[in-house]
Order: sequence, then C-alpha cells, then structure tokens
Amino acid sequence: MNLHEYQSKQLFREYDIPVPDGHVAHTVDEACGLAGELGGNCWVVKAQVHAGGRGKGGGVKISKNRDELANYVKDMLGSNLVTPQTDEKGLPVNTVLIEQGLNIKSELYLGALIDRAEEKIVFMASAAGGMEIEEVAAKNPDAILKVFVDPAAGLQPYQCRQIAFGLGLNDKLTHDLVKMMSNLYKLFIDMDLSLVEINPLIVTEENELLALDAKINIDSNAMARQSRLTDLRDFSQEDPIEVKASRYGLNYITLDGNIACMVNGAGLAMATMDVIKLYGGEPANFLDVGGGTTADKVAEAFNIILSDPNVEAILVNIFGGIVRCDLIAEGIIAAATDTDINIPIVVRVEGTNVEECRTMLENSNLKLVMADNLSDAAEKVVNLVNGAEKQG
Repeated sequence: MNLHEYQSKQLFREYDIPVPDGHVAHTVDEACGLAGELGGNCWVVKAQVHAGGRGKGGGVKISKNRDELANYVKDMLGSNLVTPQTDEKGLPVNTVLIEQGLNIKSELYLGALIDRAEEKIVFMASAAGGMEIEEVAAKNPDAILKVFVDPAAGLQPYQCRQIAFGLGLNDKLTHDLVKMMSNLYKLFIDMDLSLVEINPLIVTEENELLALDAKINIDSNAMARQSRLTDLRDFSQEDPIEVKASRYGLNYITLDGNIACMVNGAGLAMATMDVIKLYGGEPANFLDVGGGTTADKVAEAFNIILSDPNVEAILVNIFGGIVRCDLIAEGIIAAATDTDINIPIVVRVEGTNVEECRTMLENSNLKLVMADNLSDAAEKVVNLVNGAEKQG
C-alpha cells in the first residue's frame, strides 16, 4: 500500500524526522487561507498522487504571490497528472500540499528498502538528489552509497556516519543525519514498510537537514497488524479493477496484453503468463484466485476479467489440489450464464475431480476450448486471438 506525501510526512513528524511546514488543501480558497497561516511570500504547491516524477509532469509549482498560488491550485485540483511513472491517463489530483518556500543549498537522496537477495534492509544515499536520481543510478551506480542493516543488530551509528561522510556533510549535519536515519529505521520496522524514500533530502542555507519530499510503501501482507494505516489508503489512486478484485480476495494485477489468465496459485500464474509469451501472446492480467477458491469467487473473477475492454480471450489454467476441479466448473458455468461472454475461453484443468469437471463443462453447451496441457492451452488461445485479429 502506498501513502501520499502528506501522509508520509505525518508519520515523519511522529518519528521526529524534520519536514517543512505545510498543510493539505482541497479547494482554492482553502489553499490560499493555509498559505496565509504559513506566512512568507513564497509557497510550493504539490499535487498529491501515488507517482514519482511529479515535477516533470507539472505537479510541483513554486508560487511567489497569492494569485499564482490560486492559479496553480485551480489547475491541479480535479485534473489527472501524467508523470514518467504513470500511464497516459495519469492519476487524479484530489488534494494538494502547500508548503513554505525554503532556501535550498543542496539536494541529496536518502532511501531504505528491503534487499531480498541480501535478506536485509539497505539504506541508500547520494549527493546527487532531485529529479534525476534514476538517471544517476543508471549511469553512475558508484554514486549511490549503500549500507546493509543486520536484522539482529539493527542500524548502527557508525553506518549512519559512513553515509554522512560519503555525502560530505559537516559535523552538525552528520549528527542530524545519524538521528534521522535512526528514526527512519525505527519507522521502517514499526510500520512494516517495504520502502521509504526522501528525494530530495535538502540542506538549507541555514544548515538544516529537511525531508523536502517523502514516499512510503507499506508491505500489504502486514496490513492486518497495521489497522491504523488502513484508513490512509486512497482507492482513487489505484486501478479500479484491482481494487474490486482485492475486495473478493483475488490477487489481480492489470497488464497490457489481450489474453486474460485465471489461475490458482501465484507460481502457476507466472508460469502461465510465461508460456503465453512463449507462444507469441501477451497476458492481459495476473490473476491468482487462490488455493481455497469457491465457485462464487471463480464467477466473480470472470466478471472482473470481462470488465477489461482489452481482453480478447481467456485462458483458465487450474490445478485442483486444495480446490476441486468441479467447483471451478461450477464457477465457469455460473459466470457464463450470468454474463454475455462473446470471446474465446480455453480451459486446462488437472487434479482432484478433473473428470467430473470436464464432463460438466462439455455438457454445459458453452463454447469452450478444452486443452490437454499448459502448452496446448497457450498455443490454442494465442491462435484464437491471432485468428480474430486477422479476420478483423
């Protein structure tokens, strides 16, 4: 689960991680009033969306008077912001963050995430912070400083100083960075984060260290024990199909292809997409209906798949271990009965009660294509799609 910048900064404040003064606004009048509360004559307007690269997309503006502020807020609110990290539709801007303008001396980068290969949290930093950090990482990886945190010992002060020295910070800023990194690590552990990022981390002309931006991702598998954070979820920033699928306990991710997959088991789902690609097709989704799925859940999975206008065919690949194949058949028949399905469906099933499943499907009068194995299923569904494209 992702958080907005303003939500991330709320957590930063709780963990004594310095951030600029700022307030969230939902209207132009509210933004102008909040700017007055902040004082000064320069304010930054930041669109709140779950995507990086907002500055490049026009989602971060510096206003030097109230009229500029009002115009920027008016342009942002209600619009869809397109950044290098969104699709061509962008993401809706429902809120903006208004912050005081600051005297920035330099921009740094600081982040932490889980390195699954090392099985440790890794802190990364660079003296080249700001909008081009991805380019820096790609072209000059040696400019990225790293320290790995032993899970038994935790983050050590000497590791923080190692980062500070690598960034060329003076004594005062080194002391501040040690404190900031220690607090970030505590936040990371307490809130079950998968990523925290400050880009840029700024040094002001007043020799202060501030998190000018804040990005937090929370491990979705830990949400059961992070109920407080559940209320921070913004469904408007997520794919509506994926949101609907999650409400039914389905693991669904939208992809760019035209062949929908309905599979039980994440590993089998990945293999199914690989084989579709092997035969020249493009998967439209990742969909794991789970090991203990029911006929109702299968029917709902079909409805979700069919809500994607890009889908031209469906490949059902089920291995009945925990779930019985005949329950899958019930779900397919129920979905086909309730929905006008006018695209090809290729079915490959194996496992518990597979013969009963095949008999039910063959007697259903549905226009299904049965497959003997996964390769056969992938080849058939790709040929069906390519045939439809040629006829079109």
